[in-house]
Order: sequence, then structure tokens, then C-alpha cells
Amino acid sequence: MAARAYWKGQIRLALVSIPVEIYAATKSGAAISFRQIHEPSGKPVKYEKTVPGIGPIDTDDIVKGYETSKGNYVLLDEEEIEAVKLESKRTLELLQFVDREEIDILYYAKPYYVVPADELAEEAYIVLREALRRTKKVGLGQLAVRGQEQLVALRPCGRGLVLEVLRYADEVNKAANYFRDIGDAKPDTDLLDLAETLIGKKSGRFDAGDFHNHYVDAIKRVIAKKAKAKGKRVLEDVEEAAPVSRGSNVIDLMAALKASVDGKKKPPATTAQKPPAKKAAAKKAPARKRA
Repeated sequence: MAARAYWKGQIRLALVSIPVEIYAATKSGAAISFRQIHEPSGKPVKYEKTVPGIGPIDTDDIVKGYETSKGNYVLLDEEEIEAVKLESKRTLELLQFVDREEIDILYYAKPYYVVPADELAEEAYIVLREALRRTKKVGLGQLAVRGQEQLVALRPCGRGLVLEVLRYADEVNKAANYFRDIGDAKPDTDLLDLAETLIGKKSGRFDAGDFHNHYVDAIKRVIAKKAKAKGKRVLEDVEEAAPVSRGSNVIDLMAALKASVDGKKKPPATTAQKPPAKKAAAKKAPARKRA
């Protein structure tokens, strides 16, 4: 079955319009979802709409409300909400171009593949792709989809273009709220050199296929075993990580980094220094036996 386009329209750069189609670049294949089941009957559990003090209600009596203060709501009907939805103009106009590094990773939300709609659009598509690549820029614009406006960035990706949906400023927490208590101390030069050596030793090309979600793999094995066991309980053996030691068992950072660079096992924990033990009293020579 052919993939369904998320959006069809045109990218506009000044007087140039490029017909394109946009497709989802990601999928939720790795996720495991469960349904709640009523064990005696084996049927799925359904949820009923209820109101405190009233009980079950008719879904026709439900409207949308926005909480302005604790317990106070402004009620909106569907016609009022539909009236403010943006009309999809089927046009993504590139309004600004910025350096790639200027957009923090926190703002990237979801990627989409952008492909030319036909052969006639391919020439202008390639020109835009290569211009973005040579200038090392990304194009910014706003796209109206399903009545709402999304901030998006367009950048080259291999032989094509990728459109990244971006978060707006009020959707990202300020980093300063979390990092303000971290000190300004400069790291020890020797420790920094060892850390850089370790990073260089473990550096390589990224391949997502090298990594697996071990939890999902284990759940799938349990499901497969239980399906064969016809309802019997199956427990999966999972190795637990060693508990992190606390208190006085502090790993010496220099020793740990050196051992990591040399490929050795983790050095033993160093404990708080104890006062030197008292020397044992000299043993007396054994008494000679009497004749």
C-alpha cells in the first residue's frame, strides 16, 4: 500500500513555486501498547463519560471548555472553534533563512520527507536543495495544517529535502531554570585530556541499526512465548544493573578515566581513610621446657 501524503501543496521562494508532497519520516514501530482487559470475561475495558455527583452522561451534552482559573471555565462550541481555524492555503512560503547551528535541538519536534510532486517540479526542487546545502542554511516558514499553524524548517537531506516541525518559544522550558545551580569551576586539565582521549577512542559513525530497545525486545519475546503457552504465565529473565554505591564509596575520577582509556575494568572504590592500626605487641618467646 502506497504511503499517504501528510500534505500536498507548493513551496514558494519569491516568485518560484515548487509543487511538493510531504510524508511522515518516522513511525511508532518500536512502541508497545497494551489494552486493559477484564480477566474473567477476556473482553476489553471501555470507559464511560461521567460527571462527579451526577454519574454517566450523554456525549451530546459535552462541550469544550478552557480553564481560566481553578474551577472556572470558558465554554466554546464547535462553531466558535471552527471559525478561527486557519484555511490551508496549500503554500509554504520560505520567509527567512538561518544558519543550521542557530536552531537549538530542543526546538525540533517531528521530521517529514519532502518530495517533488512531478518531473516538472524536480529541476526547481534540486536547485533549492543544492542552494541550501552550499549556503549551509535552513529555510523557515509557517504551514497551515488541519486548521492550525506550524513553524517549520526546510533543510537538505541526502538526495532530498526534510521538513522539520519546530516548537514555538513558549513550548520550550528555559534551560537556565535547570542549570543555574551548576558551578563555574574549570575542569582539571589532566582529567579533561583523559576524557577527550576516551571520547576519541569510542568515536565512530552513527548507525541507528546498531541500537535496540531491549525492553521492547523482551516484551515481544514474552508475548510470543505466552501465545505458544496458551495463557500460562511466562516470566522473562532480565539482568538487573548493579546498584550504585553511595556514601563513602567514591570512585576516583582520575583512576576511572585512566582505566577506561586503557580498556581495563572499573577501579575499586576508594573508601574514607582509616587511622593506621596499632602495631601488635611483640610476641614473647615460648618458655623453655624444664628438663
